[in-house]
Amino acid sequence: MRAPRRGAGPSGRAPESTSGARDTSYVLIGSVARRFGVHPQTLRLYEREGLIRPPRSAGNTRLYDPDTVERLEIILTLTRELGVNLAGVEVILDLKTRLRRMEGEVERLMDAIRAVAAEHAGRAGDRSTALAVRPRGALVRRHD
Repeated sequence: MRAPRRGAGPSGRAPESTSGARDTSYVLIGSVARRFGVHPQTLRLYEREGLIRPPRSAGNTRLYDPDTVERLEIILTLTRELGVNLAGVEVILDLKTRLRRMEGEVERLMDAIRAVAAEHAGRAGDRSTALAVRPRGALVRRHD
């Protein structure tokens, strides 16, 4: 049985942050490198290029959390299977992040629209504040 890593708690995991983050298990760089068949220097290069940002222990050891490992898996798929270079990987990951952010914004806007619609539906009896109903016919009549 291995002794817990330095900076890790008795469970062998890194200490949980004070921000209330979920309990996360961490993997060291050598384990990640073996799992994906890459040299640890490759992982360090990806970090230098800003493609991954593994958290660090109090002793400055890289601790690969599940999110970082998942991101690494995407990077390796793009480079190995699709032939994308690191500059392309950076663009793809940035677009993926922006898309996720926009999806969140759209969801917040939809929630706001639903709230306004529900508020107006509750006032259906009071026609002065009801939403206008669009007539089914043409808005402008043509005179031929």
